[in-house]
Amino acid sequence: MPHTPTKSRSHALPLIALAGVAFGLAFLFRDHLTFDALAANRDAFVAFRDQNFALTALIFMAIYAGIVAFSLPGATVATLTGGFLFSTFPGVVFNVAGATVGATLLFVAARWGLGDWLSSKMDTGSERIRKVKAGIDDNQWSMLFFIRLVPVVPFFVANLLPALLGVPFSRFVISTAIGIIPGALVYTSVGAGLGVVFARGEVPDLGVIFEPHILLPLIGLAALSLVPVLLKVVREGRAK
Repeated sequence: MPHTPTKSRSHALPLIALAGVAFGLAFLFRDHLTFDALAANRDAFVAFRDQNFALTALIFMAIYAGIVAFSLPGATVATLTGGFLFSTFPGVVFNVAGATVGATLLFVAARWGLGDWLSSKMDTGSERIRKVKAGIDDNQWSMLFFIRLVPVVPFFVANLLPALLGVPFSRFVISTAIGIIPGALVYTSVGAGLGVVFARGEVPDLGVIFEPHILLPLIGLAALSLVPVLLKVVREGRAK
């Protein structure tokens, strides 16, 4: 037990380093990960893509993964860029791939940091804490899809929380890759129409995901992901 404080501090080092790098990159690229920067450099991006499609796709996914891994502002702009450069398809594939890789890197860093230590503390904590942890563990798939499908849950929170709660690696990756598809598809399709938006000198409507015809289906999918939880509650209630 005497080594626990030192061990917990050493486990926190990856997260501290990640936060420091993220802060530095956010400051360094604060004027580059914006819609204005995309609009100003769109012709150069398109020309490079036309000459080097495969390389452009790889560079794009690597940059997107870095933005997500370091939780930098600009993920939405990156998604729009994916649609602008590669159209809705295969743009949505590149967007989902980049976001999933970035989210996985952040998940691993958080797990390597405090995730396992915090999970063990919850397992050995008070009875109430253990019950909360057990409830989450029993419904992990439903909860993971729920936080991905609800657009009001910040993306970095949905990446960090599972790591801190001891969610298995494979389960996190699968739920992330599938759960972000609806939102990614919406914003990728918006990005695919940026050519017209640029020509008009306008800005894209980023609030489109909150339009009823888009938001309601997303809420429906989120509610559907909770059906197993509700069925389990009903079964347990009847058993009593």
